[in-house]
Amino acid sequence: MYQKVRKEMEQKKVAVLGAGSWGTALAKVLVENGHDVRIWGNNEQQLEEMNRTHQNPNYLPDIHLPEGLKAIFDLKEAVKDVDAVLFVVPTKAIRPVAKQLVEAMNTKPIIIHASKGLELGTHKRLSEVLAEEIPANLRQEIVVLSGPSHAEEVAVGDITTITSACDNIETAEFVQRLFTNHYFRIYTNADVKGVEIGAALKNIIAIGAGAIHGLGYGDDAKAALMTRGLAEITRFGVALGADPLTFMGLSGVGDLIVTCTSVHSRNWRCGNQLGQGKSLDEILDHMGMIVEGVSTTKAVTELAQQLKISMPITETIYDVLYNGVEARTAVENLMKRDMRSENEF
Repeated sequence: MYQKVRKEMEQKKVAVLGAGSWGTALAKVLVENGHDVRIWGNNEQQLEEMNRTHQNPNYLPDIHLPEGLKAIFDLKEAVKDVDAVLFVVPTKAIRPVAKQLVEAMNTKPIIIHASKGLELGTHKRLSEVLAEEIPANLRQEIVVLSGPSHAEEVAVGDITTITSACDNIETAEFVQRLFTNHYFRIYTNADVKGVEIGAALKNIIAIGAGAIHGLGYGDDAKAALMTRGLAEITRFGVALGADPLTFMGLSGVGDLIVTCTSVHSRNWRCGNQLGQGKSLDEILDHMGMIVEGVSTTKAVTELAQQLKISMPITETIYDVLYNGVEARTAVENLMKRDMRSENEF
């Protein structure tokens, strides 16, 4: 039986870029693991409040943050002498923040990202964007951290398991040791493509699951959407070179389940309100945080059409988001599609 003895890790210096809910929760984990952690963001007032009150009320109300967590507004100061840099910013901010990072670094850190999406326009995975903007001679490997996780639950120490993915498995194991503790467990994976694709596309299906709920449909409809959604994610991933087994793991079916069934999910909440008849603009104006599935739906639909990959659920959600099709009409259109075998891929 495969078994690995857990080794204690000496203190590392880590910069967390992104002071939203997920960035704050991950920073809290790292501080609790004994590391020297600096969290950076673009809102100086928010960071000052975090240092003064040890709370981040706009994102994680009622959570007390460790006093060892330092919130820093100056990027150069935040990344000084670090062993690793963790990106937890919205998809659209990955490239501009990476450009800023190149000018600020004085070490050659491991780059980790815990964001979920595909870049609009280029349709690239986020590790590809980071590799383009941060030259190989200025960094070590790029690692993807992803899986079924809600910041609200991680922040209170609820049991969570996610994946550390990297082409270099030793670097994935470094990140595994960096984060793992009694409530936060990391598994390693070498399939970077599959982990990133599963992370991005589950947000699309979660919008659909929310819409199903908002329309008043029951568990049968939700199960159908999630199951066929997983088939769609896998079809897309395999076409791009991912290992199909990855989609049976934490960053595939695991992340799909948690995002499609929880009110913590912004994507689910967005879909739920669409199903109730609210407009997308109205929903996004009141959400207060980025709903990554909205832009990911556009990027995936465009790329799937370009590569001629069948993505009926994604295309249907695209019609609701961007073409003004009512959610109930969209569901009816899906149910009227030509009959086919479940095993057609």
